[in-house]
Amino acid sequence: MKKILSWVYVVVWCSVIFFFSSIPDLKIKELGFLDLILRKIAHILEYAILGILFKNAFFVSFNIKEFNSDFFSFILSFIYAVSDEIHQKFVPGRHFALSDIGIDGIGIILGIILWNRFLKFKLYKNQKP
Repeated sequence: MKKILSWVYVVVWCSVIFFFSSIPDLKIKELGFLDLILRKIAHILEYAILGILFKNAFFVSFNIKEFNSDFFSFILSFIYAVSDEIHQKFVPGRHFALSDIGIDGIGIILGIILWNRFLKFKLYKNQKP
């Protein structure tokens, strides 16, 4: 059941990202430059969470080396980030931005590092390897 649930979390989070990407023009003009900063932080956070969820799903589902699960978690998350930017190209008021893909990649890496350093031990400390 844990295996299925871990992948359900990935699908649900991808759906949340897709939903927010479908909203035309999320800019809050009154915030000015702060709006840009907040949106970039949101990119990092949403993709850090996606990286964490993919890493967790691989950890729970497969008995593969940590490097491989890091690699596959990054690749799948990154592919989703690219597809999300392509999707935004077709949403009024939104656009495709390579810089956002780079920022998403940073978030993914941070999420995987966070999972490897802290969350794995906190979530699974009572389980034997």
